[in-house]
Amino acid sequence: MLTWEDDVEVHALAKRGWTISAIARHIGFDRKTVRKYLAGDGKPGVRARPGPDPFDPFVDYVSARLTEDPHLWARTLLDELEELGFGLSYQSLTRNIRARNLRPVCEACRTATERPNAVIPHAPGEETQWDWLELPDPPEFWGWDKTAHLLVGSLSHSGKWRAALAPSEDQPHLIAGLDRVTRGLGGVTRVWRFDRMAAVCDPGSGRVTASFAGVAKHYGVSVTICPPRRGNRKGVVEKVNHTAAQRWWRTLADEATVEQAQASLDRFAAVRGDTRLRGTADGRSSVAVVAKAEPLAPGSAVPYPVIVAESRTASRQALVSYRGNRYSVSPELAAAQVVVSHPVGGQFCDIATTSGIVVARHRMAADGLGVMVRDSGHVIALDAAAMATAATGRPHRRKERIPPGPAAKAAAAQLLQQRDAGPTSNQSGSPSTESTVVDLSAYERAAQNRTIQ
Repeated sequence: MLTWEDDVEVHALAKRGWTISAIARHIGFDRKTVRKYLAGDGKPGVRARPGPDPFDPFVDYVSARLTEDPHLWARTLLDELEELGFGLSYQSLTRNIRARNLRPVCEACRTATERPNAVIPHAPGEETQWDWLELPDPPEFWGWDKTAHLLVGSLSHSGKWRAALAPSEDQPHLIAGLDRVTRGLGGVTRVWRFDRMAAVCDPGSGRVTASFAGVAKHYGVSVTICPPRRGNRKGVVEKVNHTAAQRWWRTLADEATVEQAQASLDRFAAVRGDTRLRGTADGRSSVAVVAKAEPLAPGSAVPYPVIVAESRTASRQALVSYRGNRYSVSPELAAAQVVVSHPVGGQFCDIATTSGIVVARHRMAADGLGVMVRDSGHVIALDAAAMATAATGRPHRRKERIPPGPAAKAAAAQLLQQRDAGPTSNQSGSPSTESTVVDLSAYERAAQNRTIQ
């Protein structure tokens, strides 16, 4: 077998006029080998097999099985081949599969980065893409467990996007986020595109739910659901998710409140997102300029009528923190769990107990003002409760001496008087003469008899 270097040298010497014998003596190979490679019958780097390849009869079966199941284990395939008379080892099987490239690529399992992607045209004003982005490790004082949820909406044509923070992904918070983001985008497109989120459609069939159909009718849009496992179909909003997570959430300060985080997000989307340059037919323009030219329909004058509810814990001052402000409740609910609810876009919020009884209603202040909204009745009741508990005196020391007081001494004297009065009376009023006498001699006789036996 000649290497590629030997083959090149053999052909070079032959072109110079060397004879086959001279070339053979020069490179140290047999004349028949040199003649074969000069005639093109030999392949450099490949040793000719002395006999037929034992794997050749099984090539068709292996190809058929791996075409049917690209993920079939080679060990399982070897089990089937052994029943067909396959005598080679497991290593020989895997080597031949690799060398002959018999295992095809599974198209169904290829990700968007591993398969060809079509260029999807997006007409101006045609589509808004929506997606939930889960953000880990929010500040603990937010009270949002271990995950914050960000609803992101992006115009497919211009790439303009806005987002809204939410404590959960249920339908009321989805609708509230849709209304906020739509107003931030400046209007609604003809189509809203979602993946198979349960608040919008049935995840299995992809059919829009009846409850969300009313939302779509209210805003005058059509709803399109992405095919399953095709995340690149809404690649515009997917890229925005990546940007929001890496450039905004990653650098958010620990002391930022929810309202401060939302304001920071709005500012980032306007300053960083809207100033990006996009290629257009007339050259390059910013996202804000391209988005301004999109024919968006005006959003609904009033939000969709849905009630958003969130759990809160009242403080010891009987105040409930909600959206950057504090609202009062009766002092009986201090340090208790309550539920704050309000209609999207409404002016009032209701505070109810965990059993659903509404105990307070307040006019909502603007988010993040830090104001305290208190009812006069709550103020009076809280002051009265605080003064009642404040007049209890100084707290006791751990080793303080506290002897029996007058009330305890009077009760003790009454008990002593009853004890010295003699035996108690029965129900008829006469002294009780009944008593229980235990004769121990009976037990002694029984023990003696048992010992004698």
